[in-house]
Amino acid sequence: MRIFLAADPHGSQQTWEKMCRAPKVFKADVAMMCGDLTGKAIMPIIKEKEDRWYAQPFGSRKTFKKQKDLDRFIEFTSTEGYYPVVLSPDELAELQADKAKVQALFDKLMVERITHWLDQAAEMIPENVVLVVNPGNDDPWVIDDIIKNHDRVIYPLKKVIDVTDKHKLISLEYVNETPWNTHRECSEEELTGLLEAEFARVTEGDYENLLCNFHAPPYGSNLDVAPKLTKDHSVSYSGGFALTEPVGSTAVRDVIMKYQPLVAMHGHIHESVGFTNLGKTLCVNPGSEYREGILKGFIITIDDGKATAGRVEL
Repeated sequence: MRIFLAADPHGSQQTWEKMCRAPKVFKADVAMMCGDLTGKAIMPIIKEKEDRWYAQPFGSRKTFKKQKDLDRFIEFTSTEGYYPVVLSPDELAELQADKAKVQALFDKLMVERITHWLDQAAEMIPENVVLVVNPGNDDPWVIDDIIKNHDRVIYPLKKVIDVTDKHKLISLEYVNETPWNTHRECSEEELTGLLEAEFARVTEGDYENLLCNFHAPPYGSNLDVAPKLTKDHSVSYSGGFALTEPVGSTAVRDVIMKYQPLVAMHGHIHESVGFTNLGKTLCVNPGSEYREGILKGFIITIDDGKATAGRVEL
């Protein structure tokens, strides 16, 4: 069995399209496209008159006088994971005056893109490939029903998926607490309870062939190394070098060591691409460079009860 694993596209259209091509390219039997699917912000584009638009990415004003230049900007910002939307000056003023309307527009744009993405996946990924898609800690709840109700995609949360007769899959999108107060995070104690509830869905005899899809990587595994932040959330430096620290979950590490599943698939920490073994368990984090439209992934091969990982990039 060959599993294609990728995570954290964060709304990047180009990265998602590469995810959809990868299972066929790498002859995967299973495609795992997991965690942090949505982008982080709306990109307003203001239509001043029939042939003139402007936007202000990062506070710098950009003006477009030709449709092709506007289209190129829309494509670029979509690759970066933003949601470009053309507004009139009156529509912009209305949004600026009402935060609830901004959130409603944001939800609408996220739902539209996720719907489009799942339809793309259904069209591009061969029908014989098992396709698993789930949210991560950064994703709002508005997208869950879209995934659940798509007839081509498996939504794996709070259930056991029979990937093969021998290999079952359990999943958890929650992570340990972050500085960002994201949608699906909790204390390590709470996370332990959530993880134990997932393992309780599986009988003990299935652990040795079990596949785990946990968005948070295990603490101290080198799959969880991120920049060390100051109190104001800027990167800490010493001697001109950026400092790093492990930020993964002790709860995830503890359950992996306790139950020793065959494979543990993670994401969340973009900088920590790699794989390692914790006891008998192969742990993998594909990382992410979604802003550049680069797809990072792993092919996990399971043969004769053993799992190996090979890195791929598109």
